[in-house]
Amino acid sequence: MTTPTPEPTAELPSQYTPAQVETRSYERWVSAGYFTADPGSERAPFSMVLPPPNVTGSLHIGHALDHSIQDALARRARMTGAETLWLPGMDHAGIATQNVVEREIAKDGVSRHDLGREAFVERVWRWKDESGGKILGQMTKLGDSVDWSRERFTMDENLSRAVQTIFKSLFDDGLIYRAERIINWCPRCLTALSDIEVEHTEDEGELISIRYGSGDDAIVVATTRAETMLGDTAVAVHPADERYSHLVGREVELPLTGRMIPIVADEHVDPAFGTGAVKVTPAHDPNDFEIGRRHSLPSVAVMDERGVITAHGPFEGLDRFEARPAVVAALRAEGRIVAEKRPYLHSVGHCSRCKTVVEPRLSLQWFVNVGPLAKAAGDAVRDGRTRIHPPEMAKRYFDWVDDMHDWCISRQLWWGHRIPVWYGPAGEVVCVGPDEEPPAGYVQDPDVLDTWFSSGLWPFSTLGWPAQTPELAKFYPTSVLVTGYDILFFWVARMMMLGLYAMDGRPPFHVVALHGMVRDQYGKKMSKSFGNVVDPLDWIDRYGADATRFTLLRGANPGADVAISEEWAAGSRNFCNKIWNAARFALMNGAAVGDLPADLTAADRWILSRLQGVTSQVDTALAEFEFAKACDLLYHFAWDEVCDWYVELAKIQISSGLTGTRQVLGHVFDALLRLLHPLVPFVTEELWRALTGRESIVIAHWPVADSRFHDPGAETEIAQLQDLVTEVRRFRSDQGLKPGQRVAARLSLTGGPLEAHEPAIRTLLRLDPPGDTFTPTARLAVGSVTVELDTAGAIDVAAERKRLEKDLAAARKEAAQTAGKLGNAQFMAKAPDDVVANVRARAAKAADDITRLEAQLTALPAAGG
Repeated sequence: MTTPTPEPTAELPSQYTPAQVETRSYERWVSAGYFTADPGSERAPFSMVLPPPNVTGSLHIGHALDHSIQDALARRARMTGAETLWLPGMDHAGIATQNVVEREIAKDGVSRHDLGREAFVERVWRWKDESGGKILGQMTKLGDSVDWSRERFTMDENLSRAVQTIFKSLFDDGLIYRAERIINWCPRCLTALSDIEVEHTEDEGELISIRYGSGDDAIVVATTRAETMLGDTAVAVHPADERYSHLVGREVELPLTGRMIPIVADEHVDPAFGTGAVKVTPAHDPNDFEIGRRHSLPSVAVMDERGVITAHGPFEGLDRFEARPAVVAALRAEGRIVAEKRPYLHSVGHCSRCKTVVEPRLSLQWFVNVGPLAKAAGDAVRDGRTRIHPPEMAKRYFDWVDDMHDWCISRQLWWGHRIPVWYGPAGEVVCVGPDEEPPAGYVQDPDVLDTWFSSGLWPFSTLGWPAQTPELAKFYPTSVLVTGYDILFFWVARMMMLGLYAMDGRPPFHVVALHGMVRDQYGKKMSKSFGNVVDPLDWIDRYGADATRFTLLRGANPGADVAISEEWAAGSRNFCNKIWNAARFALMNGAAVGDLPADLTAADRWILSRLQGVTSQVDTALAEFEFAKACDLLYHFAWDEVCDWYVELAKIQISSGLTGTRQVLGHVFDALLRLLHPLVPFVTEELWRALTGRESIVIAHWPVADSRFHDPGAETEIAQLQDLVTEVRRFRSDQGLKPGQRVAARLSLTGGPLEAHEPAIRTLLRLDPPGDTFTPTARLAVGSVTVELDTAGAIDVAAERKRLEKDLAAARKEAAQTAGKLGNAQFMAKAPDDVVANVRARAAKAADDITRLEAQLTALPAAGG
């Protein structure tokens, strides 16, 4: 069937200006409904849920990488004919959002307690509607092809219903319980924190060794937190440590308090660390809490929720950091300090929101019993229901889910999903479902749920669960989750546990595709303190969204960190401009999408053969999430082969009357633009519509390799032409000929594979046929072809000889200097290996330069010849 020739289109501007194209194209895509998924479609589904950014957030470089990968997958899936859903939304971000609004109202001298819970929550909702979610608008600048009609928020009515439904189910199954445990506590935010909300840094502190007891009963312990010794209820040693075996079971006096505490033996103690004896403070350390449970020790809390000392005595009322030196001073006064080490570097946890030092605290909280849920999450990966890519990341996943601690899900906040548990006047406890009412007179638990609890439901709550919706039936399990390896445990494991539980053993996604962190060009982590943070919105404004995306994707290998630099972004912009200019040339020369001509030249057959090979390789790379490989293949095919070679050969063919070249040009650019579209959507949309006259590349078909075009013979033939042209161009340059300067030449092509290409070779090399007065002054051989050039009068022989002799003298001097060093036994014995290697490399280069320059001097014509 003949493909119709498109209607003529307006001429493209001479330069590509992203700002004039991107907003217009994106608005057209959305209004046309290209990104809207149809759950009633009979087409095979492809679905992803966007990892919901915080409602307080803005697009940072990590988002830009994550979204660029997902958008590339979604766009390719649409083009392959899949019914594609990429569902967007935001997370309510409990602590972060509450802190933002608290700071806002503090400007008016008001606290949330002044407003009261209901009024404060209303204020947060108002802030969310007016100021939150700016990241969604920023996503459009990047080109995210999400289904905006299905945008979700973790506190939407239906998502809240899902939270309440699964909480009650877990509660009724005995998988949610309330207990006193050690949790991460922020004395500033006054709430429990999840592990991911705690940032650990190496901080300078002190290590204080304290003697407990006296005489033969004395035992020395070391601590970085002297103030907590007020709450010690034991000293622990390893049961096999013979140094302390005689003390196990005895009591020792706790300094400053007069209390007697036992010495216990516990396997947790490392006898090789410090003195081999540790203080046990069950109310203020998670490991000590477990020791306390094993030995039935009391828990003595010595701080309140703000980190203020509550223990009776001289330290009562002091902040924990004021109490620390005061306790050390008091111990020193009693002669209890055995050793002090300052500064002492150790890992300290900080609240990720306010940077306050986190306090381990014994607290009554709600927990999920993760045992059976974590086992199911591990089994789903082990039996292949979910595949982790790259596969080597699966070990990290198993390390976490196979040794997971119960999950603290309660937060002492006002913004979030309220825990649906109510307490009666006589201590009764009732968990209330979404269609149930609490008994009269009951009071609801004041805490809200950890944000990760609701976001753990994201893959199915966003599709309508607990209702059995068409979306849930069509798009669950989702096809792939794209996320950074840094939240493999914190978010992915939670989604796996809750998805398998709620959806009858069906995991929330078939594949978890992990990528790394974005780093600078030197591999350094991006940080404001390093001054190397990149704002993707700034890059989009300066270089365009396509260049920003291509820079990120070109470094995206599965599971590996991505290095970027502004220089590379500028290079990606140049690549987009190269494609623009080449396609514009093709259009100006009548390139058209239609049936290919019957008579194809070797150059035509070569580019069509290369196109099929690249199409197959790119398709495989994208299927395996190898975006860096796909980008590299397309970059070199587009720049090196299409633009630098085929377009130049096509110019020659068109000027010689081969009109079929226009169809080949059109065919190649049509396929190339479609292959590039998932990576650089805006420039490809503009060019493809101009080339084809059709509606949008977004709904074009994904290219499929056609083995009929595989032509090894043509590839070999054009490779020989490329070698010849490349070598002669280099030779011309070495001879001092300007790129556009024409010289006469004789080519020995008769009877060879390149005979038919002589006109093209002469055009590409600016070589005129030899005339009657032709006298060769330079000669080179490339393979079986000999090229003789008459450069008489084309170059200033004397000036060129002078230049070459100067360069040769410098090369000989470098050779002599490096030879002297390499022949110096003392230098060779003392110099570092890398220095010696550098000198050897310089010597080798000097030798190559001498050979090259001597050959060029020999090839120069005689003066005045």
